[in-house]
Amino acid sequence: MVHQLIKNLWTRFWMRFAGLSPFGRIATRIATWFAPPYKSRCPLARLSVRGYIAPTALINHNGVQFGKNIFLGDRVIIHKEKGGGPVKFGNGIHIHNDTIIETGAGGSLIIDDDTHIQPRCQFSAYLSVVKIGCGVEIAPNCAFYPYNHGFKPDESIARQPLETKGGITIDDNSWIGFGVIVLDGVHIGKGAVIGAGSVVTKSIPDGAIAAGVPARVIRMRTDSAKNIY
Repeated sequence: MVHQLIKNLWTRFWMRFAGLSPFGRIATRIATWFAPPYKSRCPLARLSVRGYIAPTALINHNGVQFGKNIFLGDRVIIHKEKGGGPVKFGNGIHIHNDTIIETGAGGSLIIDDDTHIQPRCQFSAYLSVVKIGCGVEIAPNCAFYPYNHGFKPDESIARQPLETKGGITIDDNSWIGFGVIVLDGVHIGKGAVIGAGSVVTKSIPDGAIAAGVPARVIRMRTDSAKNIY
C-alpha cells in the first residue's frame, strides 16, 4: 500500500512538468516508470493540462494545436508533408497506439473534444480537411482518405495528380466500426453507426446504421427492428 502511494506521488509529481519541450518529454518518460502500459496510462492525461504524450510518440509537424488533457499513445505519428495544413486537437481526446496522422498538399485535420481513436488508424489529410466531431468513437484499423489518385490509362498511377470530391466530416457522437475506410466527399451524420469492414463512399444521414462495401443504410437507430447486419 505504501509502495503504491509512493508510485502515485512520483507519477503525479513528474506529470506536472510533462509537455513537448525537451524537459517535458523527459519528465513524461520519468513519470511512466511506475505506470502500467497502454490504456492504463489514460488517467495520466488528467494530471496535466498539457496531457500525456507517450515518450515513443513522434511529432514531425509544426502546425499542431493541442487541446487540454489529451492522450497520445505509444508510437503515434503526426507528420507534415509539403504544403500540409494544421492539425487541431480538442480537449480530452484519446489517440491510441500506432495511429498515423499526416497532412499534405493543403489538407488539414480537426478532431473535436472527447473523441477516442483506437489503435492503428490512418488519417491522410491531403487536398481537403478531415473533420471529426465531439464524442466520436473510432475503432482500430480505420482509414480516412479525402483524396484519390487519377487513373488515366496513359500514365502510371504514381505520376498522376491527386484529386478530391471534397473533405470528410464525421459528426458528433458517431461510431465507426473496426476496419472502416472513409473516402473523399463523405459526410457521416450525428450519431451514425458504421459497421465493421465497411467502405464509405457516400454520405450517411444522422442516426443511421450503415454497413457494406460500399456502405449503405441498413436501418435507423430509432427503428425497433433488430440489427440485421
